[in-house]
Amino acid sequence: MGTTEEERFGSTEASPWMRPFVPPRFLRSGHLQTIVGNVLPRNYSLPEPESQLIEVEPSTSSGASFVLCHCHWQPAEVRSERLTMIIVHGLEGSSSSRYVLGNSARALAAGCNVVRMNMRSCGDGEEFSPTIYHAGRSEDVAIVMAELARIYFIRNFALVGYSMGGNLVLKLAGERGAAGPSYLKAVVGVSPLMDLAASSAALHEPQNRLYASRFLNEELKRFRRKIELYPGLYTSRGLDKFRTVRQFDEQVVARYGGFTGADNYYCRVASSNWAQDIAVPTLILQALDDPFIRMTPDTRAKLGANPRVVLVETRHGGHCAFLSLEPGDAGYWAERTLLDFLLATVEG
Repeated sequence: MGTTEEERFGSTEASPWMRPFVPPRFLRSGHLQTIVGNVLPRNYSLPEPESQLIEVEPSTSSGASFVLCHCHWQPAEVRSERLTMIIVHGLEGSSSSRYVLGNSARALAAGCNVVRMNMRSCGDGEEFSPTIYHAGRSEDVAIVMAELARIYFIRNFALVGYSMGGNLVLKLAGERGAAGPSYLKAVVGVSPLMDLAASSAALHEPQNRLYASRFLNEELKRFRRKIELYPGLYTSRGLDKFRTVRQFDEQVVARYGGFTGADNYYCRVASSNWAQDIAVPTLILQALDDPFIRMTPDTRAKLGANPRVVLVETRHGGHCAFLSLEPGDAGYWAERTLLDFLLATVEG
């Protein structure tokens, strides 16, 4: 943890896509980076997307589960050849989250196809899934890839996940290992939630009360809407007594997601379990001053020993922020870095 930012970048100096992260002097606090990154106004240049509903779980007595994707395609004559970036949001995010839109605008302008994927029940997709989303549904990402490959003959996919979405894409890459589909070319995790138990404990530390409260409020609002849509499946009993995200994970996520409790959920779905098995080129961007994401020494060791993984840990950057002053970043270092990595890795 004491390694300097310069030392962490030193081992990848030969990579043209790798540039040091230089935050403004007044944004060298992880909390400030995180908060400003969530409220700073941004302008995006994106055309209207094509909406795609993709079935991720077959029909049960309550109906099938679908996820809603917003797709931005290059012209039909080159679509199948271009890199297709699937972007997966974090906890209580959606396909309209700031970082999703920012990455989409950059990638589309660079000639990529972009798929903004909502997890189950997220964004405008709440009514299309009787089941809830959680950090372990990596198979949903695999199904989205396979379906888009089938429909549009896409040959090159890259997965980009932020926070919880980072856990999903890294978990999928590790689960599939060397036997993964040939069209999956690269994976990126930004501030990925790889060690759920450690990060949950950090989220509930006193200095992180603001984030924990916001996450819990948003989770409760979304779950109450779920109850309205599917009153026969879910109950509001006890919701008013929840005071922590862990309680929500214990009583809602574990109960309705097929886990025996919060600890069982955190253990079973953590992508750190498969870190050693990732077999496609992978970039992980993590700030050491992230307020609540924690990476254990064991996970760091697994990633460091995996030749397919580049782990970049910066001294500053907060959670999913990485606000920068470097020319060409337009203020968002992680977005430029991951796109440059993908273009260099997949398109050579």
